[in-house]
Amino acid sequence: MSNNLGGEIRPVAGLLRHGRLTTIPRRETRRAQLLDHLRQTLFESDRSYSEQEVNQVLLGVHEDYSTLRRSLVEAGLLTRTRDGGSYRRVG
Repeated sequence: MSNNLGGEIRPVAGLLRHGRLTTIPRRETRRAQLLDHLRQTLFESDRSYSEQEVNQVLLGVHEDYSTLRRSLVEAGLLTRTRDGGSYRRVG
């Protein structure tokens, strides 16, 4: 499998060490791949999460949980209520 730039797509596991992210990718394609992986593996599709729950889940992966949370919402992988009190996985 290759990405739209002609390069090979590397497994997300290459970004993890002992289950934690070593870095948050800067490249859009790689970051999108990571965010989709986090959506699928960390969040159940049929439940709501409080902001505190989302933070705790993401803190288990990387100390910059707020960047990951914001990125998941901006990518449309998590939805957030207008007041920011509740989050849901998309898809």
